[in-house]
Parts: sequence; structure tokens; C-alpha cells
Amino acid sequence: MANNNIGPKRIVVGAHYGLKDWLLQRVTAVILIVFTLILLVSFLLGDATYEAWSGLFANQIMKLITLLAIMSLLFHAWIGVRDIWMDYIKPVSIRLTLHVLTALWLIACFGYTAQILWRV
Repeated sequence: MANNNIGPKRIVVGAHYGLKDWLLQRVTAVILIVFTLILLVSFLLGDATYEAWSGLFANQIMKLITLLAIMSLLFHAWIGVRDIWMDYIKPVSIRLTLHVLTALWLIACFGYTAQILWRV
């Protein structure tokens, strides 16, 4: 009996692995677009001085929106870079090392961003 892995009776392994990541990357992209539009409108309708921008980011709501945008950017970057490591780095030890270093770098960037936002 031949092992025919074609058609409706085929064994599907790993289906839908990338669906969650694909969807998360699209959602984070939309959040980044909305944040960019908010900044663009603030720039075009407001004053482009240091005091105006400092006042804009002194608002707690704007701090939270900015933090959400940065988190979206970091998730977006994580998915993209992780996929690059998985696609092009074949030795598991090197790939795992790169994953850990990337995650640590992104976590450090988030911490630094939060520190900057709450200093304003």
C-alpha cells in the first residue's frame, strides 16, 4: 500500500502555526499607523516647538498611547526578526542564542522607553 499524502486524506502537520503571528503583525501595524496619524495631526495642527511637544507627551493618555505604540513596534519587530532567525539560521544553538539576545534587547528597549516617557 502506497503512502499517498495528497488530497483530502493527507496528514497536515503544523497548519495554522503562522496565523496568530500574521494576525498579530497586522494588528500591530494598524496600531502604529494610528499612532503615526495622531502625531502627524498634532504636528500639523499644533505648534512645532519643544514646549508644545513636551506638553503633548506630559498628558497621561498620550503617554499610554505612546507606550502602546512602542509595545506594538517591539512585538512587530520580534515577529519579523524571529522569522528571519528561524528561516535563515539553521544551527539550533546559534538560533536559540539569537532569539534570546533579540528578546533581551527588545525588553531593554521597552524598559528604556518607559523610563523616558515617565520622566517627561
